[in-house]
Amino acid sequence: MTTTTKYIFVTGGVTSSLGKGIIAASLAKLLQAQGYRTTIQKLDPYINVDPGTLNPYEHGECYVTDDGAETDLDLGHYERFLNVPTSQSNNVTTGRIYQSVIEKERRGEFLGKTVQVIPHITDEIKHRVQILGNSGDYDIVITEIGGTVGDIESLPYIEAVRQLKWDLGESNAIVIHLTLVPYLSAAGELKTKPTQHSVKTLMESGVMADILVCRTEHELPRELRDKLAKFCNVRPEAVIQSIDASTIYDVPNLMLEEGLDTVVLKKLELTRTKPDLTQWNQFLSRHKNPKGEVTIGLIGKYVELQDSYKSILESFIHAGAENEVKVNIESIHSEHLTEKNAAKKLLHLHGVLVAPGFGERGIEGKIEAVRFVREHNIPFLGICLGMQMAVIEYSRNVLGLKNANSTEMDENTPDPVINLMESQKSITDKGGTMRLGAWDCRLVEGSLAKDIYKTVDIKERHRHRYEFNNTYKQQIEDAGMKATGFNPETGLVEIIEIPAHNWFVGVQYHPEYKSTVANPHPVFVSFVKAALEYKMNSKSVSMAQK
Repeated sequence: MTTTTKYIFVTGGVTSSLGKGIIAASLAKLLQAQGYRTTIQKLDPYINVDPGTLNPYEHGECYVTDDGAETDLDLGHYERFLNVPTSQSNNVTTGRIYQSVIEKERRGEFLGKTVQVIPHITDEIKHRVQILGNSGDYDIVITEIGGTVGDIESLPYIEAVRQLKWDLGESNAIVIHLTLVPYLSAAGELKTKPTQHSVKTLMESGVMADILVCRTEHELPRELRDKLAKFCNVRPEAVIQSIDASTIYDVPNLMLEEGLDTVVLKKLELTRTKPDLTQWNQFLSRHKNPKGEVTIGLIGKYVELQDSYKSILESFIHAGAENEVKVNIESIHSEHLTEKNAAKKLLHLHGVLVAPGFGERGIEGKIEAVRFVREHNIPFLGICLGMQMAVIEYSRNVLGLKNANSTEMDENTPDPVINLMESQKSITDKGGTMRLGAWDCRLVEGSLAKDIYKTVDIKERHRHRYEFNNTYKQQIEDAGMKATGFNPETGLVEIIEIPAHNWFVGVQYHPEYKSTVANPHPVFVSFVKAALEYKMNSKSVSMAQK
């Protein structure tokens, strides 16, 4: 524990998508494993107030924190690595910065001054960066700067970093610069020029990199590292190789081998001890040495971009390791799923997850997927919209309410089994109007949900506007689908299941947001276990038939 909070800034080179979030999370893991209270925040340069209104194709999934903040997906990496909840303070956008400054100007807080990027915008950035550090809860705050150096939209952030390094002192704030060292196969050599130019661009803004982390497909020889050190004004030991890994969960160990934590702690004048990665490496061992495998179908409408379902995919990795199986994900676009091809696309699967989403595109395909797995007793998990589709499918095909629907898809449906919350009906703005963040849920005794969680009261994260319509609850329950989780204050249904089915669970919340390496989410663990049992039983039946 330190007396002064230390700050680490992670910037990106001229090529984007290098994995700043994974490097930041891996470094944080190494520091946390040495007893330092560490957190990470993300500064996003886009002008949206938050990613809540962004199409997943634009920016990947929108991650939600306990306090209801809609944030960048990198916060998911932070939580999965550190097993520490994040909050609104961990994600700041240009939109939020400007919104705050403009509101202050409207209130007259600048006393008639001309409001400018410097000092007003940069001061707001500096304030937001230091909120977590000033809380007294952390020894080290790692701040990932989104975008790349040289971007017009990133300039205020880089300027704020320059000022903070000066304000805080060199042993209290350092800059890690992540760059690409490409390999030219035609020439058979690694090229350092992109890194040199990236560092030069950073220096033109008055910021000197303390450490270089070089993304590469091939090992960096000593002479190349020495060349980068010489041209980029860093010590040779501060040129860190980040080579391609088979899984992101390898990166903390790779950074440990490279000595990233050693260089960082030396520059921050902090004591280094041997990181305790015992639990982490036990997880890695189970993940890399599975005793079996299962195939899960992921039914969604954003499947072309894997980042759209990032937290779900990572949750399957955690749950797979817990069950000592490899989980193969088969992505199926719901728009292309019909009654005619359902058997071909779904019958070979050991489990099916119908993913969350918004809007009517691809809805009928999701409903068809639910019908097929329900009738064929294939383990099913529906998340948020997926749970709602399960209710609609059951209402149509079991209750006989042929036009049952959600008012999100059909405002005039005669049977709105999924309906808009009363509190939402007068709201027209899209941003931040949903049921967001952690909400209480009480589980019914004797239910599968209670068996999964091993407790009665839970708290899970939400992101939605539409709810199970309690008007139809008795009718649906009489037909065999049970509501087994409720919000104790509002009575809103949180979980549905079909007791007569092999394993059929729909949850209104997003369990994937709370799954971490240290604590795989129990819903995913139980689902993967059910898929494995289904596979084994199917094999037994097949053998018996032969």
